[in-house]
Amino acid sequence: MNQACPFFCPWILFPVLAWEGLWKRYGRIGQLKELLKVMRTIDDRIVHELNTTVPTASFAGKIDASQTCKQLYESLMAAHASRDRVIKHCIAQTSAVVKDLREEREKNLDNLTLLKQLRKEQTKLKWMQSELNVEEVVNDRSWKVFNERCRIHFKPPKNE
Repeated sequence: MNQACPFFCPWILFPVLAWEGLWKRYGRIGQLKELLKVMRTIDDRIVHELNTTVPTASFAGKIDASQTCKQLYESLMAAHASRDRVIKHCIAQTSAVVKDLREEREKNLDNLTLLKQLRKEQTKLKWMQSELNVEEVVNDRSWKVFNERCRIHFKPPKNE
């Protein structure tokens, strides 16, 4: 595994996600859903990661739990920040499209194709905004599990 990210870090698979390229590649909801699914793998597997890397009391002397918890903490922070940036970037891009379509629609009220496109983009925008709420739930769950297992081994910095 990568030294900077000893746990499964799917966002490393997407170094191509320069923000302009991101929207071109993941502008469709289905593709963005798949990207977020892959990026949430660390959160989905956190219980397994903790069970296999943070020792129970009987094995505490054999593994450096504080270092393991620190690395998992850093991986979680990076994953959460990365997903947050992706979702917010997509929201900004879709908001701009919706704004442009609204302006165009005001000039051409009879264009049904334009109205259909506007509604489609508005639906996409609402879904993306709801993904921020999903992120909050996923992140809270991960931090709860992390704190239950790592609180005696690692204290996160106060500024984060």
